[in-house]
Formats: sequence, structure tokens, C-alpha cells
Amino acid sequence: MSNVPDSFRYTEDHEWLSVEGDVVTVGITDHAQDQLGDIVYLGDFPEVGDGVEQGDVVGVVESVKASSDIFSPVTGEVVEVNEILDDTPELANSDPYDGAWLFKVRMGAPSELDDLLSPADYKALLEA
Repeated sequence: MSNVPDSFRYTEDHEWLSVEGDVVTVGITDHAQDQLGDIVYLGDFPEVGDGVEQGDVVGVVESVKASSDIFSPVTGEVVEVNEILDDTPELANSDPYDGAWLFKVRMGAPSELDDLLSPADYKALLEA
């Protein structure tokens, strides 16, 4: 079973969110990295200051097996991008919930968090 931290929210597209005030940190889940295999590229993210809408394609993850879009789980303004991943995308395989966060967004509509999955709901999705 994949690691599903209880302190995060999740999307059906296998992104995780950590919420601190009005800023969310976004990454891909342990399940996503496991299914993708060895990750060789994480990028095409918006730049700091760019606006994003919930559901927008905001990046891509490529592995030896497949390529997948990354979607913004919330609407808001990008306030930080994890530039470490430019040189070490494989960090998403070894540390998906800490070192391999993708970007941070200052939420414009905090009520969108209600659209996301709880840890229990995400676990149920994985078991379905």
C-alpha cells in the first residue's frame, strides 16, 4: 500500500497538498511515483507570479514508463517553484512528500479545498 500521510489533501489525479494558511504546497503522491517508475523529468511549471486555475495543466512528469500532466488542485498565484527538481527529478521517487514538492500556490479560493480528497477518501480511491 502506498504511503498516504494523514496531514495532506489529495486529488484524483494523484497530487497531494499541504496547507499552511493561504499557501498550499503541491506534489505528486507516493502512489503516482510508484506507478510511473523511475522519474527522469519534472517541469514545465508556471513561474513565480503566474496565476493558475483549478484543473489547469501546470506541469509534466516523465518517467521511463510514461509521461503525465500535472494539474493545479487550486486557483491562485504561484509563489515558489522547487528548482532542485531541475537537476534531481528522481527525488520524486525517493522523497515524494518532502524534498520533491513541486510548487506553492497562494490560494485565491480556499473553498476549493472542499473539492479535494481526505486521506481516507484517497486511500479508498487507491483500493478501488
